[in-house]
Amino acid sequence: MKENYRYVTGIALIASLGGLLFGFDTAVISGAEKDIQHLFKLNSFWHGFTIAIALIGTIIGALLSAKPADKYGRKRALLFIALLYGISALGSALAINWIDFLIYRLMGGLAVGASSVIGPMYIAEIAPPKIRGRLAASFQFNIVIGQVISYISNYFIAQLFEVNAWRWMLGVEFFPALLFFFLLFLIPDSPRWLVLKNKNAKAELILKKLNSANPAKELSEIVESVKDFSRITKNHFFTKKNQTPIILAILIAVFNQLSGINAVIYYAPRIFEMAGFAKDSALLQSITIGITLLLSVMVGMALIDKVGRKRLLLVGAVGMFLFLSMVAATFYAKTEGGFLTLFYLVGFIASFGISAGTVIWVYIAEIFPNSVRAEGQTLGSLTHWAIAAMISWLFPVIIEGHTFGGGIAFTLFAVSMIFMFFTVWKVFPETKGKSLEEIQKEFIQDNNTIK
Repeated sequence: MKENYRYVTGIALIASLGGLLFGFDTAVISGAEKDIQHLFKLNSFWHGFTIAIALIGTIIGALLSAKPADKYGRKRALLFIALLYGISALGSALAINWIDFLIYRLMGGLAVGASSVIGPMYIAEIAPPKIRGRLAASFQFNIVIGQVISYISNYFIAQLFEVNAWRWMLGVEFFPALLFFFLLFLIPDSPRWLVLKNKNAKAELILKKLNSANPAKELSEIVESVKDFSRITKNHFFTKKNQTPIILAILIAVFNQLSGINAVIYYAPRIFEMAGFAKDSALLQSITIGITLLLSVMVGMALIDKVGRKRLLLVGAVGMFLFLSMVAATFYAKTEGGFLTLFYLVGFIASFGISAGTVIWVYIAEIFPNSVRAEGQTLGSLTHWAIAAMISWLFPVIIEGHTFGGGIAFTLFAVSMIFMFFTVWKVFPETKGKSLEEIQKEFIQDNNTIK
């Protein structure tokens, strides 16, 4: 990383800590879900609902986050998100009945959904084009770090506590939430948000602090892009001028979840038990999944600004299809080949990490114009979490409701990757190395040809 990128990199890393909490919150439930099912005496339907309640919260959080982010700024919105994470962690750990537990997990979901909108958006708005892919991908990188930490934490807490280990698993999230809250006071407001609020002088000062090569010129381009797009669309989101980025955001979010990634993340120990591992060993193998995802996202981050977003998605779709098909085959065969299943799942996770896992939040944050980026990020996140909630709710119903439930679930995921490959190949444009304003102009030109 070049010397003059240190400050902006530090800011991006602080903002991306919301991703760490995002990852921790979504994965930590994997170590607690079976105890929660037994404690509250839940059948497979209501157990799926209990796990999915956080994802229902993410839908609401994603849906409601755009207006506060536009009105109060990305930074203030992130501060509120940090508070939600902390309250959810303590409340979930101390819940005395099922309803209380649902309420606090819902709050955690609100934080995750809002974070998935505002974190990548903020990073994209402060990052220089040459390293925007890597910096925006740092949000996904921190998601994976959070997931790995949760898996490791779950394993050791399970060894330390024989009773109510699940409460400790959920409660430790309070401490990184507190750290995130205080570090956020060190970051500036987004210069692009400041332009939207007609605070151009302050925006230029921040661009200088971000080591913009030409702050006055960049400010002028931002101001012009906001004026041009506002004149064309009158700030309406669902217009023909926004058609291309809207379609792309929905597609990448849908395919990200149809890969089955959240089913694996949320139910990893259960999947490994189905494959023949003992409970303690299943928790340990979950760490392998987390570390694989971490390493593969690191590879994706190294490649995203070199080979581009589209090529990563294509390669990843092929890999995910192959490994998901093999996981399905092991469940159909009923061989309980635990380590073979682990190998295939590791292959799937690696394929996901270098492709969809790295690209999704970067791509959605890039493709929308400045004046409607909050709404665009909301749409992408809303779609992502709606599909995630559906899959996480139905996954235990499918695997418990049929002799070959595991095989059926992973077959559906594998087939979805065929559709992903051809859709990305035919529809997705490349955004590598372009400024946000250049991408906006290209989409406006493309949509002007639509009759």
